[in-house]
Amino acid sequence: MTEEPTAALLVVDIQRDFCAGGALAAPGGVEIIPAVNRHVADASSRGMPVYATRDWHPAITGHFREYGGDWPPHCVQETAGAQFHPDLKLPPDAIVVNKGDDPQRHGYSAFEGHTSDGKPLLDDLRDRHITRVYLAGIATDYCVRESALDALRAGLEVRVLPDAIAGIDARPGDAQRALDEISAAGAQLVPTLDGERV
Repeated sequence: MTEEPTAALLVVDIQRDFCAGGALAAPGGVEIIPAVNRHVADASSRGMPVYATRDWHPAITGHFREYGGDWPPHCVQETAGAQFHPDLKLPPDAIVVNKGDDPQRHGYSAFEGHTSDGKPLLDDLRDRHITRVYLAGIATDYCVRESALDALRAGLEVRVLPDAIAGIDARPGDAQRALDEISAAGAQLVPTLDGERV
């Protein structure tokens, strides 16, 4: 009998600035939080590591429009907008991953991020023998998409939780196109951490 792969839950960017009233709000960002919390609680009950990424941009970065990027300022380090949304219920041992703190890079992918002690996310996953990641969070068409594709490139199994993601949809249909792309690349869309395909 083969052992089940060791899995982790990766919660992407559930931050104030990406939710209603924030600088770059994703439609439905607040509405997915109860589902995210259910998956977090499920992961914790299984002893599954929970990672929580956050955009952690410097005030001056090529990611922002003012400096040549595509976006208004958001999730600037140490500001209220960069905080996790107050309704998000992370366990005390959640591993926080900062990304976007290099002013020369967009930092969409969780795999461009690092833990509080500076360890790249992929190294931390490998040290814990993680072979499968479940993804939830914001935004489907940017940070969730890039994180899923990077995880697949790294040889990880990827499961996306559709009830726990929200897109920006800068162009209508972007979020669905992102899901189609990551599915075609090998990710599965599943309703729970048990992983039946949807």
